Amino acid sequence: MLVLASASPARKALLEAAGFKPDLILPADIDETPRKDEKPTAYVQRLAEEKALTIQKLHPNAYIIAADTIAVMGARIIGKAADRAEAEKIITRFSGRRHRVLTGLCILSPNGKKSVRLVSSAVKCRMVQAAEIQTYLDSGEWEGKSGCYGLQGRASAFIETINGSYTSIIGLPIAETIAILNGMGFR
Repeated sequence: MLVLASASPARKALLEAAGFKPDLILPADIDETPRKDEKPTAYVQRLAEEKALTIQKLHPNAYIIAADTIAVMGARIIGKAADRAEAEKIITRFSGRRHRVLTGLCILSPNGKKSVRLVSSAVKCRMVQAAEIQTYLDSGEWEGKSGCYGLQGRASAFIETINGSYTSIIGLPIAETIAILNGMGFR
């Protein structure tokens, strides 16, 4: 049995495109508040692991895949915007600059194996005009997304270069996921 511990349609689509159909989609309800002085790399890996372990309690005989993806500028986590004004500030801050996208990945097997990985990708945005930002904000695509964008959506027009994993930026590093599942004996 394969369980995806996420409600993200993008993660499910990436997994299915790679030939892995989850038997169950079950998001984990955990506290995602960063701990005091927690580094973004540790934070994103901790969340992925906590999600996986939470779901494993419900399905101990399953392979569990959990991930968490965040945008980071310097050492600052750029989360989901609370409102349009905050989203505008975030997109404006990204304009003409580089940021990183970190994905923590945790896969658990029924026989007790655990693999936790960090995948880091660098993203450079082109200079984005104020009118383009307003049009993007009007689309509503920024809502509910870390860093206020999904690489597979309208914001792809803002991206100049990517150094790293395209699928990780979307939310699930597929190459690493497949390698781990194969290494754990998943068929």
